[in-house]
Amino acid sequence: MTDSTSVVTAAILVIGDEILSGRTKDKNIGYIAEYLTGLGIELREVRVVPDDEDEIVAAIDALRAKVTYLFTTGGIGPTHDDITADCVAKAVGVGISHDERAVAMLRERFPNPDDLNEARLRMARIPHGADLIDNPISRAPGFMVANVIVMAGVPSIMQAMLDAVAPRLKTGRKMQSVSIDTDGLPEGAYATPLGAVQKAHPDVMIGSYPNFDGQRFRNQIVLRAREAELLEPARAAVEAMLASLRS
Repeated sequence: MTDSTSVVTAAILVIGDEILSGRTKDKNIGYIAEYLTGLGIELREVRVVPDDEDEIVAAIDALRAKVTYLFTTGGIGPTHDDITADCVAKAVGVGISHDERAVAMLRERFPNPDDLNEARLRMARIPHGADLIDNPISRAPGFMVANVIVMAGVPSIMQAMLDAVAPRLKTGRKMQSVSIDTDGLPEGAYATPLGAVQKAHPDVMIGSYPNFDGQRFRNQIVLRAREAELLEPARAAVEAMLASLRS
């Protein structure tokens, strides 16, 4: 459902000691950010917290109050330190128990009752009132309760869950963007006049992004706005500014 008038926003909460220690390299933030941009959902904030109940609950409380949707990754597996579901239930203020829908999904993967042990059944503990998010890879579902969307940390499973939940989300107008190469001009040469262009076009987000390719720096100026008609005069102003510096 597209909302052409309001801004739809999101935050990401990455949960796991292994991310903070560097043992596991996060591969989800960039993927989710690009995915949401394609839907017209503006990512406003990303946090990483350890497997600590107080910190997870505090982060959920803080983030979900500021955005349309809070996406979490990690902490919904079968081990003792997978506490995301309990923390979400506590933050939202609902109970949690084994969900028969989730149990049925796990039985599809573990048809032998002896294989569906207590640890694996932890993955069927779902906050009350939550909608399940399908997991076609390992069957253990994610879930959505209130405005919190809880997904696995394993990238392939997270991506499948994101595909599954995307049709349920409100979406906004997609951000339009244009990139302008500075053709070798260093940031220090155009920083002040670029600030003047930004001041003259407050409804356009203007950023300068340097990149080193191993031999030389290459700078790009990126302009973003939801209305294409706002971009054109801002782009013309940036191009004129750069031309004046080269002459």
